Amino acid sequence: EGTSTEGTSGVKWVIDPLDGTTNYLYGNPQWSVSVGVEINGVPVVGVVEAPTLRETFVATSGRGATRDGVSISTSSCADPAMALVASGFGYASTRRAWQGGVVANIAAHVRDIRRGGSAALDLAYVACGRLDAYYETGLNPWDMSAGIVLVREAGGIVTDRAGTGEPTPAMCIAAGSNLKASLRSLLDAAHPPEPLI
Repeated sequence: EGTSTEGTSGVKWVIDPLDGTTNYLYGNPQWSVSVGVEINGVPVVGVVEAPTLRETFVATSGRGATRDGVSISTSSCADPAMALVASGFGYASTRRAWQGGVVANIAAHVRDIRRGGSAALDLAYVACGRLDAYYETGLNPWDMSAGIVLVREAGGIVTDRAGTGEPTPAMCIAAGSNLKASLRSLLDAAHPPEPLI
């Protein structure tokens, strides 16, 4: 995490060797290994392996997404009130407090909230329909690269807060395509000013 070695092939490997470190330390099985491949900056392959759960999620651009070799797809949920939504929290206490405020603001408008502790697994769960949506601020490229391909190849969207670009550390939103517009509106209404940390 956080280191980089430059190559000349145009192929970039984006690896998170342990996503969900705190879960791992506590013996919680919600942790994963995430491997993404980008060509000229575009995510094209994603693999998320959950060793303790014995599940492997794989996607390649144009070839769909699978869990343990079986094709998967995102949820068809279109109503935020019926949506199971996941998020996550940063390590800094001020950021966690702010993120908790966002969760408090949307909790009454969705079916329920989940906090798994591994961004890569949360994205994989959106891809296979175990979650209707996921959003988080403060993610790094290695948290998202593989999951972006999984969700998109499973028929969903992964975008920034504006809903028009690639996800960024400022915001990653992932959902089934039917939920995109209403989830963005809900998040826009729920966000207090972010702390400068």
